[in-house]
Amino acid sequence: MKLSKQTINDVLVIVIENKEANLSKSEQFKEMMFKDIEDGSHNLVISFENVEYLDSSFLGALVAVLKKLLPLKGKLVLTHLNEDIRNLFELTRLDKIFSIESNIEISLQQF
Repeated sequence: MKLSKQTINDVLVIVIENKEANLSKSEQFKEMMFKDIEDGSHNLVISFENVEYLDSSFLGALVAVLKKLLPLKGKLVLTHLNEDIRNLFELTRLDKIFSIESNIEISLQQF
């Protein structure tokens, strides 16, 4: 799983560099996010600008990250979802649970 990370105003911005976010990457992604959270990053923006495909196992990893953040008063914002991925969030009704924004700048305003 290839990620690029930068911190902007105490918010960890993570860009997923892979084209696919699927079963083969979901566990590693979850472990990487849990480590960042344990290291003190409680406000996260995850950008899917490079992701063309996302499956249900990766959705599960995102839910696990969100559940890990909630007791810590953390926040997770997702951004740059393509139409197919956005439709998947709507179909599973996860768009009601996750904060989803169109770009990183707007996402950073949520904190």
